[in-house]
Amino acid sequence: MTDLAVFSARFLDVCVSISLALLTIAFVLIVIRTVRGPTLPDRVVALDMLVAVGIGFIAAIGVQTDYFLYVDIAIALGLVGFLATVAFARFVLNRGLAKDATIVDEIRASQTREEAGR
Repeated sequence: MTDLAVFSARFLDVCVSISLALLTIAFVLIVIRTVRGPTLPDRVVALDMLVAVGIGFIAAIGVQTDYFLYVDIAIALGLVGFLATVAFARFVLNRGLAKDATIVDEIRASQTREEAGR
């Protein structure tokens, strides 16, 4: 093996390790946002980001193992995540209309609670 090939293999390993570490930090922060909320739309966005981080994990593991079937799995997860986000958004919209309150009102109420707490 040439020096360039050894360097590129090591560089790729380091990059994948760094990306996995950053994805782990993002995963923890997103889980905290999902638990804390404060509103349902915040949780929906956090779950959507959780799917994106999951896709990142799958892609990084695929690069690390040289098993490119993971790319197909990541694409399928992206499609399922998109459909889930649309379903959640529809649920939130119907929930807001059923209570004669809009999502904007809920967000404004959340912001005023947040500002009052500061």
